[in-house]
Amino acid sequence: MQKHEFFVDMTCEGCSNAVTRVLHRLGGVSFDIDLPNKKVYIDSEHNVDTLLETLKKTGKNASYLGEKSAQ
Repeated sequence: MQKHEFFVDMTCEGCSNAVTRVLHRLGGVSFDIDLPNKKVYIDSEHNVDTLLETLKKTGKNASYLGEKSAQ
């Protein structure tokens, strides 16, 4: 699986909960949320465009930062 890093303009727990909700709805993902740094790390077979569009469903500004090497 590819591990991707995204910026999501999250300011509170509610924002990170919204990210959790949309990613669970998408399915096929494993993810970590770094709220203080406004980053979401996603392991998924979905393509980047699908993941980015899913994150944008939260209503938050989201952008793709790049691929992370899986460890």
